[in-house]
Amino acid sequence: MLAFIVTTIICFITYLLLTTGSTYEGSILNVFLWSLEEIIFGLVLSVLVGFVARKIFVKKSFRMANPVRWLSFLGYLFGPFFVQLAKANIDVAYRVITGKIKPGIVKIKPDLKTDLGITMLANSITLTPGTLSVDIDEDSNDLYIHWINVKEEALKKTPVDCKYICASFPKWIRRVAE
Repeated sequence: MLAFIVTTIICFITYLLLTTGSTYEGSILNVFLWSLEEIIFGLVLSVLVGFVARKIFVKKSFRMANPVRWLSFLGYLFGPFFVQLAKANIDVAYRVITGKIKPGIVKIKPDLKTDLGITMLANSITLTPGTLSVDIDEDSNDLYIHWINVKEEALKKTPVDCKYICASFPKWIRRVAE
């Protein structure tokens, strides 16, 4: 029951955020930025989605319902991820212009325990130019990454140290997802 309530509330808040300011001027009752009809429709839709997705959206843990984790995620997104994204764009542009590439697939061990953490790291790596998450070893949570410029010093240790590919991503993702 708690999963249904949490899913319904999150769906309704998302609905309200996406429909802010779209009120119909001819509506009889406007409640803040939404019309009464829009709020009723949003509630009905959220209850339906909450019923259908209650076991998918919220599993056994409610740790992602914590607002501090959402603020940490925003800090990660606009902090280290954005900085690494900008650096990677410049590096890939340099490699395209000069032709100095040494592609390869490397294995990293991020030491993340949750599926959400591994998924966030794999997506962050894939979104960063010059890297692509290829595979995940489900037993040990190791990631296989295609890297546009494999460095010799990185290959001295197997698995490759995360700092070469994903900088401080695992540290931030641990704050958010674990």
